[in-house]
Amino acid sequence: MSWQLRFLGVGDAHAGAALGTAAAVLERDAQPILLIDCGPGTVARYLAAYDVLPQALFITHTHLDHVGDMEQLFSRLWFADKPHAGLKVFVHAGVLSWLHARVADYPGAVAEGGVNFWEAFQLVPCTRGFWLDGYWFDLFATRHHVPGTSYGLALQGCLAYTGDTRPIPEILRLRAAHGELVAHDCGLLANPSHTGVDDLVREYPPELRSRLLLYHYANAGAGAAMAERGYRVALAGQQITLPAPAPPRADAG
Repeated sequence: MSWQLRFLGVGDAHAGAALGTAAAVLERDAQPILLIDCGPGTVARYLAAYDVLPQALFITHTHLDHVGDMEQLFSRLWFADKPHAGLKVFVHAGVLSWLHARVADYPGAVAEGGVNFWEAFQLVPCTRGFWLDGYWFDLFATRHHVPGTSYGLALQGCLAYTGDTRPIPEILRLRAAHGELVAHDCGLLANPSHTGVDDLVREYPPELRSRLLLYHYANAGAGAAMAERGYRVALAGQQITLPAPAPPRADAG
């Protein structure tokens, strides 16, 4: 059994047209398991890659470059030949009210009325983590704007995906302690809500830096500059081989 991470987009909020909004798909044997984030253009990129809609989605936080395509996803699900609530949407319970306000609270999900936005989905609020296909995914808080509004996820031994964040060394010491690939928000320049490439040496030890895969940057030039410094930089459409996850823990859940 093989595991992969495919980046549908790698750009920050200003780079979506050129690099795609930051979104990735966890794959098992090259088949999609979990979509991470759903910003503008993500649904079209997902369909181009897999020719089906996702079955599971994790939302890291509710900035529109990470949730802006959920209306597109709702429409495709609801107006399909057989509307169903099969697509699981995993979201930290602390983020749920923000997500609902962003995408689901407008009066009238469809012009005809009589439909609640979440009826097209299977909404799964969670706190410590969630089960999917027999595997336990840990959630962890990140440092992005207001505390308690942004979360990453980790599949032990396989992947830690930060979502948008400043450096979080104390978190990754726990959630990336078993050889996981660490997909990490990073641009060429730092700001109060995002990691910059100069932060990495100051915040992370060499062993962890060797496992970083950087995404969420401003343009192709910024990505090339980070690569010139010796970092792995994700590209839109790229499929990355992951280490196999550890067996699910008996104490998970």
